[in-house]
Amino acid sequence: MAAFSMSEHIPTYQLQAFSGDESTRSEVYFPDYAGSKPKIPLNLSYRGDYYKISICLRGKAELKVNLETYVVTPGCLILATPEVIKQWLYVAEDYETLSVFFTKDFITANNATTGKLRFFVAPPVHVLPLSATEAASIAASFRFLQQKYGTPNTQRTNILKNIIASLLYEIGALYDQQPPTLPAVATTTRSQLLTDAFRQLVQTHCISMRSVQFYAATLCITPKYLTELVKAATGRTASDWIAEAVVLEAKALLQNHALPVQEVAASLQFTDQFAFSRFFKKSTGLSPTAYRQAG
Repeated sequence: MAAFSMSEHIPTYQLQAFSGDESTRSEVYFPDYAGSKPKIPLNLSYRGDYYKISICLRGKAELKVNLETYVVTPGCLILATPEVIKQWLYVAEDYETLSVFFTKDFITANNATTGKLRFFVAPPVHVLPLSATEAASIAASFRFLQQKYGTPNTQRTNILKNIIASLLYEIGALYDQQPPTLPAVATTTRSQLLTDAFRQLVQTHCISMRSVQFYAATLCITPKYLTELVKAATGRTASDWIAEAVVLEAKALLQNHALPVQEVAASLQFTDQFAFSRFFKKSTGLSPTAYRQAG
């Protein structure tokens, strides 16, 4: 269920950990929160190998995604993508959502939806407050999905895939209405697709692979070209993105005060604690110990 030991790494949970069906590999799951809930410590930092979309119906929660804290209230849309670090800081007793989990393979197999919806690759925000009308529309789409999820049909998988694709387009339109946080993109160019692929690779491999050469080779382009296109698309270099991903991982681990800095350095595959401290201070202006004390 978890990819690594809780004491040394941030665990990665698979969709089955939530569906409770360990015998088969579920591709989509619509939870019934009235039933038993998974016994997973979601109040601690974790990752998932799935996408999850929720609409809050009532109650309040606080969700931290990549160390940024969001307050979730009724009418908020929550989007959790694979590899990001998540942590539920608070969940009210009356907190209620409509949610759907699905794997990357489920939505991308014979379906180009994610290529057309760039917000889905790297969301500008993970919690999006909606108007009452928008929230009602999204909730109606969720309930339609819920109905079809619970209805046996020989074409159930294809039905669910198309409903989820429609839901993603509906959500994409809502993200398109957020000009301050989401740059307008008329078309998806090859450079944009390569940049998105690079950022996904960084989230997956940053602990063990920190050279631009590795990512360029994986994408079958030169390091110089990768650096140029990432800089043009994001305003930051490929090296900056790699360093930021490692720092994010380090910060999340440092929040666990029971984990010595030496173990944090080892889990991030630095040669020693001093090399890690130099890297961390260069990136943040603080030593690991000072960052932990400040937090």
